[in-house]
Amino acid sequence: MTKQTRAYTYALLAILCWSTVATAFKIALNGMDFLHLLLISSGTALLFLSVILILKKQFTQSFSVSRKHYLSSAILGFLNPFLYYLVLLKAYAILPAQFAMSLNYIWPITLVLLSIPLLKQKIGLRSILCILLSFCGVIVIANKGSLASIETPNPFGVVLAIGSSIFWALYWIYNVKDKRKEVAKLFLNFIFGFIYIAITIALFSKFTLPDSKSFLAGIYIGIVECGIAYVLWLKAMKLSSSTDKIGHLVFLSPFVSLIFIHLILGESIYLSTLAGLILIIAGIVLQKLIQKSNSIE
Repeated sequence: MTKQTRAYTYALLAILCWSTVATAFKIALNGMDFLHLLLISSGTALLFLSVILILKKQFTQSFSVSRKHYLSSAILGFLNPFLYYLVLLKAYAILPAQFAMSLNYIWPITLVLLSIPLLKQKIGLRSILCILLSFCGVIVIANKGSLASIETPNPFGVVLAIGSSIFWALYWIYNVKDKRKEVAKLFLNFIFGFIYIAITIALFSKFTLPDSKSFLAGIYIGIVECGIAYVLWLKAMKLSSSTDKIGHLVFLSPFVSLIFIHLILGESIYLSTLAGLILIIAGIVLQKLIQKSNSIE
């Protein structure tokens, strides 16, 4: 097996892991509050990352950072896992999984929009058209493809699902500026994120143990979403001769997610969801091609 083939294998395994998470969210949320799910999943992810760092003999090193890096982790941890998953899980709690998953996928476009004021990047007419194409997809999904009337299942849920992309895009922008090793950085981010969610539950909720099925789903999310899939993807990135070769494979994830959502949760997948998702991804892919073309020029 060649190095690049191994990279494809790791990337596809990571994508398979990510594709199961939307289904796991709904299973977990059937038996617990979204705040409690975030506490369980982030705590599990924290333990998983601790084990990885211990095995790599980097656990103590992850704490040997400057005050600036601690401040950075405090901010990044507030954005992700705290705010991002807080908003996203609430969206999953009140929307069908196919809507929440598909609408959240707008984050690459949100990233482009936020890069204009935050990174002082300029945007051309072609990029604007790509963004409009993706937002047409959002409208199709949110409105179930209806042109005659408003069919949105829950407007607040739609706002939350789209809004979560803002926090993820902000996390991505500020995370890139932090040059620490990824796993160690993520570990400190999750320590702060776990503290934030624990304080939130102490102030606004009361923790109770969920049923075993929901609890196991929460543990699965923590291990797979922020653990195994992340490690597999990092491995793929290191093995691949070019990030572009595996980067576009990510667009398989939402479509595989829909298969799991249908088979396991029993949701009937709307044609409008598929059509809207295709429009969103088409806008993202075209935007990336434009960026690549501009960088070559």
